[in-house]
Amino acid sequence: MSVEFIGMIGTQPASEIHPPRGPAVDVDYVRRFAQAHEQSGFDRILIGYFSNGADGFIVAQYAAFVTEKLGLMLAHRPGFVAPTVAARKLATLDIFSGGRLAVHIISGGDDGEQRKDGDFITHDERYERTDEYVEILRRIWTADKPVDHEGKYYKFVRSSVDIKSLQKPHIPIYFGGSSDAAIEIAGKHADIYALWGEPLAEAAKTIAQVRASAARHGRTVRFSLSTRPILASTEDAAWARARRIIETIRETRGHAMLGAPAKTPGAVGSQRLLAAAAEGDVLDKRLWTAVAAATGARGNTTALVGTPEQVAESMLAYYDVGVTTFLIRGFDPLEDALDYGRELIPLVRSKIASRERHESVALAGRVAG
Repeated sequence: MSVEFIGMIGTQPASEIHPPRGPAVDVDYVRRFAQAHEQSGFDRILIGYFSNGADGFIVAQYAAFVTEKLGLMLAHRPGFVAPTVAARKLATLDIFSGGRLAVHIISGGDDGEQRKDGDFITHDERYERTDEYVEILRRIWTADKPVDHEGKYYKFVRSSVDIKSLQKPHIPIYFGGSSDAAIEIAGKHADIYALWGEPLAEAAKTIAQVRASAARHGRTVRFSLSTRPILASTEDAAWARARRIIETIRETRGHAMLGAPAKTPGAVGSQRLLAAAAEGDVLDKRLWTAVAAATGARGNTTALVGTPEQVAESMLAYYDVGVTTFLIRGFDPLEDALDYGRELIPLVRSKIASRERHESVALAGRVAG
């Protein structure tokens, strides 16, 4: 199966080692950032959702305008836009982008993040609402007549189905979340389930759980893994770069913060990354957990460290347990996006294509025999 690469763009230069600078929405930076991903051979870019961030629909629209083929993955939190409206907005964006849109459904950040936008329901209620919300999206996108609905969170009559996405049967649905509730919903609705950069054994366990959930609904799901490759021409140089990154985080966030007790994050995915970090700074040869430990694992914060060849081999290990999409972004965001396109992305694609050719030849030999 072919491999997909997803990057992530922001609206201003910023990362864990670069404090935000310039205007909150730097239009020229967004253009250069999106075009860098297209130039580097990425399949898609993620446009994130933040309670203090620019409107993702508009950022995605602009990114589509300044690129030609690059796919888009728009993060979307159910609860703030009615699903009937969201269905039309997403389908419209898919049409204007030439069928390049996917939606990444995120049931919510932590409670504090949700409340900034006026959402006060509990974690489990958010997933219950998401289940109803995504079911509505899929019904509207695939129905041939107006849709009625009456549920716990939404009620409407004769919702229009006139605006259809260019992609059929509907826009691809990515889904994240590590709780039991999230895995159950992923099995019902996700086309692609997104994992953070966990150790191989944990990733394989989650993949098996989601597959079992999907099987109960007569479905299959593909899998994405998020990581932060730290590359250099030699392994020693890559680890030296990793050490500089964590030292910069220490300087900007304060040495005392690292290793100090912190409030347990509400997201189960963050809890799992912190549990992995507690097992050691380096797992599975080159999965580096120090940034997750330093920042409370608030998002995609584990890294694969090494030469492009070494990191490609680590990514193939994830491919072997079922991952076919990699969401990769760097600590020097724009520069790293360009760097990934020089060696890492072509290497992974080449290795997987070579492996598939060998498997096809071996299969043909067994059939002929």
